[in-house]
Amino acid sequence: MTALRRYPVLVALGLAALFMVVPFLIVAVNAVKSPAEYSQNGPLSLPHGLYLDGLKGFWQRVDYSQKLVNSVLISGSVALLATALSVLNAYAIGIGRIRGRTWVLAFFVLANLLPQEALVYPLYYLSKEAGLYDTRLSVIIVFTVIQSAFGTYLLSAVLGQFPREIIEAARIDGANKWQILVRIVVPVSRPTLGVLLVFFFIWTWNEFLLPLVMLISNDNQTVSVALGVLQGQRLMDATMTNAAALLGVLPAIVFFLVFQRTLTRGIAVGAVK
Repeated sequence: MTALRRYPVLVALGLAALFMVVPFLIVAVNAVKSPAEYSQNGPLSLPHGLYLDGLKGFWQRVDYSQKLVNSVLISGSVALLATALSVLNAYAIGIGRIRGRTWVLAFFVLANLLPQEALVYPLYYLSKEAGLYDTRLSVIIVFTVIQSAFGTYLLSAVLGQFPREIIEAARIDGANKWQILVRIVVPVSRPTLGVLLVFFFIWTWNEFLLPLVMLISNDNQTVSVALGVLQGQRLMDATMTNAAALLGVLPAIVFFLVFQRTLTRGIAVGAVK
């Protein structure tokens, strides 16, 4: 009877996976299809051969290798720094039990609710005054703060349930606050930190508005900005558009597949807790 109940769930998950995979497959197929073949047979037809001029044309036109380096550097730095900052904040709020804990958490919730459109001008003005405008460092700093607001809120709830007996035992053994954090809290919370790391990387990779405003030089732009700018110039046919979409999303998918076990383990551990 239990097995019969699982079949509807498996069918629903299979259909959901199909709806998510099919659009990506259509984009991948059209990326290696010639413009003439696309116009003649439509987007749902299979290609008769591999047409790579669209991929090569987009790669050269936007200097994709440089954009890829910029996106990986910014997204990777934000993921690491935002996770570290979230741990430090949540350790003080969840375990340290600072005064006004409720108001501090409310502040982080409010920071998550602010739309990025409301931050454009203040961040533009501050970066200009600090001499960081049109630098990758400015985007790294901005998104580290933005992502860590969510990470702090999530980790504060997790660390708020951390067993106090373990903390007290470590203090009795002579461990200071820094040693407790590095040797006890971080190892125990590693699955949750892995989930945050993956989410922060993918979220930052997909960001468009703030990098578009903050990075105006071609050498500093990210992949998402290059896609938007080039499409706005109306210089691409259907094949190159699909090639651009494929190259834009493929690195994030690869990153997700590499760290999917970390993500699954972190979610499973959170569900068990």
